Amino acid sequence: MTTAVPAGAPSQTLESTGQHGFRAHSDGAGAFVPVQTRSERFTSTDVDAFGAVTGREQSWKLTPVARVADLIDGELDGAAYRVDADQVDGVSVTWAAVDAVERGRAGTPEERAAANAWSQTREVLRIDVSGEEKKRATIRRADLDSTPRAAHTVITAAPLSRGLVILDSVGRAKLTENVEIIVGDGADLTVVSVQGWDDDALHLAAHFATVGRDAKLKHVVVSLGGSVVRVNPSTHLGAEGGDVEALGLYFSDAGQHLEQQVYVHHDAPHTKSRVTYKGALQGEGARSVWIGDVLIGQKATGTDSYEQNRNLVLTDGTRADSIPNLEIETGDIAGAGHASATGRFDDEQLFYLQARGIGEDEARRLVVRGFLTEVVQQIGDPELQERLDAAIEAELSGTDLLAAGEH
Repeated sequence: MTTAVPAGAPSQTLESTGQHGFRAHSDGAGAFVPVQTRSERFTSTDVDAFGAVTGREQSWKLTPVARVADLIDGELDGAAYRVDADQVDGVSVTWAAVDAVERGRAGTPEERAAANAWSQTREVLRIDVSGEEKKRATIRRADLDSTPRAAHTVITAAPLSRGLVILDSVGRAKLTENVEIIVGDGADLTVVSVQGWDDDALHLAAHFATVGRDAKLKHVVVSLGGSVVRVNPSTHLGAEGGDVEALGLYFSDAGQHLEQQVYVHHDAPHTKSRVTYKGALQGEGARSVWIGDVLIGQKATGTDSYEQNRNLVLTDGTRADSIPNLEIETGDIAGAGHASATGRFDDEQLFYLQARGIGEDEARRLVVRGFLTEVVQQIGDPELQERLDAAIEAELSGTDLLAAGEH
């Protein structure tokens, strides 16, 4: 059994940790206590190293496990699928056999679904960014059909390179995947993952990123389509001066489950992170889950970190889980904090707009657009921002314009 753990974490095996996310208690072989530090979670690229998922595990307890069981345990098609990529100087998009690609440089799975994808992937999509001039490339995938699939993407930004990579997904899908992002020293990379799937799509994704010395990563997750969409980004700041800005935008409709478990590990001096996720929920059974973990390790002196999650509830019958966690192992930091809030419309904002002759329905739409557009504007790409603004408007009007985007 091949296992791997984050740098600096103690070695573990399934026997020493018990089921994933738990450790055997020293007072009795039958007792388990939760792993308290995120960096100590069991990791492996071998799906058989993980126990069966029951929904009681730390990483699965808020997920509708029964709806994605095929992706966690089932047979998967790990072959290449059709992608439509922009032809851009300085951005190479190619498929390679899994044995020809070095995987695991950015991280390894912490849960069974990601390990299942890792184990069954046969071809890897490589996206290589080079050159100091800023460039923009969109990689589109549409209609992966209803076959359960595994996928693996490796995005590498060469030292001092600058670029924006948009991973754009629409249509049908039943997919579990891993995405690795390696940002070289001095590079500046933005990766935007847009989930505009059909209403019945299922998508589980683990994103792993490692950021080099004096490098910057802007990582953006936009989840609007799909039945169950769970995108969990993890960033390792293991070199001095590394910087990550993690942004998220989601809009959950009736019966829709949108989930994000965000992890930032400060593991070197003078690193910086900003995490901002915002979402809206409307309709019976609309559900969102956001878990934000930030670990400031012993070596991460001078760290500057802040994470926040905001949820706007538009109707009754919705549920938003928002759980920020902050671990600090050194007192020599520049600053660290977190915030979480879930609430309904601000009556004062509505009153202000209505007092100026704006009808109630339009006033509500303006409030929601203003709430979510704050994240959209930080992406820094006018073309994508315009498309996402239209998609938000479509969500509010009950129609679907996202799939009619860049195709």
